Amino acid sequence: MAQPHPFPETLINAAPEAWFQAHTRPKGADFFHPEALSDYLRAVNDPYMIQAMCEDYRAAASVDLEDDRLSRAQGRKLQCPLLALWGAKGKIAEWYDAISIWRAYSSADVTGAAIPSGHYLAEEAPEAVLDRFLAFFV
Repeated sequence: MAQPHPFPETLINAAPEAWFQAHTRPKGADFFHPEALSDYLRAVNDPYMIQAMCEDYRAAASVDLEDDRLSRAQGRKLQCPLLALWGAKGKIAEWYDAISIWRAYSSADVTGAAIPSGHYLAEEAPEAVLDRFLAFFV
């Protein structure tokens, strides 16, 4: 989705619901609450939302990355406590030590854990996410 405009937008807008199903529901996963699914499908059928989503991915691969590198070069770090959560069924734990990475970015307390989910933590494991939020914010 970070490829230059309008390539990803053109592909997604050609069949937005089919794209969403393929992108979010591998192997027939059905973890979305019906109201949430309705909201997602309404959004994915909005070409402006698709463009904004792709622009967010483009920013992550360009200006956000440049700003991140500059902040690190200047020794700037986050000053607030940080909670990092990721899906245990994803690639984060396989590829990274997420807590160590976030601790390098922060001068405050960093906590976190893998949630028993894939990419959609709140939809797939809402109780686990809520437990972590309550422990962090209370």
